[in-house]
Amino acid sequence: MLNVRRLLLLTEAAERGSLTAAAEALGMTTSAASQQMSQLEREAGQPLIERLPRGIRTTPAGAALAERGQTIRRELRAAEADLDAFTDLDQGTLRLGSFPTASASLLPLALTRFSRRYPGVRTVVRAGVLDQLREMLHTGEVEKALLWDYEWNRVNDDALALTHLLDDPTVLVVPADSPLRTLPSLRLSDLADQEWITRADNHPVADVLRRSCHRAGFEPRIAYASHDYQEAQAMVAAGLGIALAPRLALTSRRSDVRLLPFGSDVPAPTRRILLARAASREATPPAQAMAAILRTVAQKFTGADLDRTQLGAVRRGGQGRA
Repeated sequence: MLNVRRLLLLTEAAERGSLTAAAEALGMTTSAASQQMSQLEREAGQPLIERLPRGIRTTPAGAALAERGQTIRRELRAAEADLDAFTDLDQGTLRLGSFPTASASLLPLALTRFSRRYPGVRTVVRAGVLDQLREMLHTGEVEKALLWDYEWNRVNDDALALTHLLDDPTVLVVPADSPLRTLPSLRLSDLADQEWITRADNHPVADVLRRSCHRAGFEPRIAYASHDYQEAQAMVAAGLGIALAPRLALTSRRSDVRLLPFGSDVPAPTRRILLARAASREATPPAQAMAAILRTVAQKFTGADLDRTQLGAVRRGGQGRA
């Protein structure tokens, strides 16, 4: 197979009529250019240039190869331009993985900011449960993924590089007129006689409810098993029971329910929200840009910022949507 760099040297020499001028254009010495041209002629099996007292002239075979070289040079320059465009975030595809509560809370804001800044980059999001998202990262189906874990099921995978975005505490969901809103300090042990709304199909929040209640010394009485958080809120609003939920899952809160925070001394678990990538693969420029945006967006869903918008109405006794 012909050497592409030598072929480009032939193309430059044919256009400039000089091997010395071609060498200068390609950043080579004249001696090195002469050696490379001789090697190309050996590869071709015939003379490609005629050396004249001043400059060179291509043979018919050399002229044909030089014309091909022009096409190859054009394509190489286009390829370099494509790479520059990817580096400058002018095009490409960013593949993300996410789970429902992240997709309904922090991810939309991050996607909106990303698309405004980098309109040439196409973004694809794949949804899944924790194990599915980890597999997508390992296989390369997604480049970055939002994951979650609790203290009893930490994501402990050396093949993944993890960034901790925020802590997502568990809150209590009660009807808007619930007397529990007046308690000076909310403790799980005070809720032993309550009916509970949980999540169906072995959802992680059902595990959170069981673990939390067991640590508080009682078995929860389940009144309803819901299939999403809006359904759970509706059952709470109807007075069927109360519910535990991670705070991020309730950014779209009904006006007829309230969210009550637990005290810091109460064994209500907090989950971590993580951004993960395969440790063996360097992040592309679009992935790096999205990671920076997600870190910024995550700050809007942490601590005081979200407490003021969601939990503040509880303390004020307000009835509007937080």
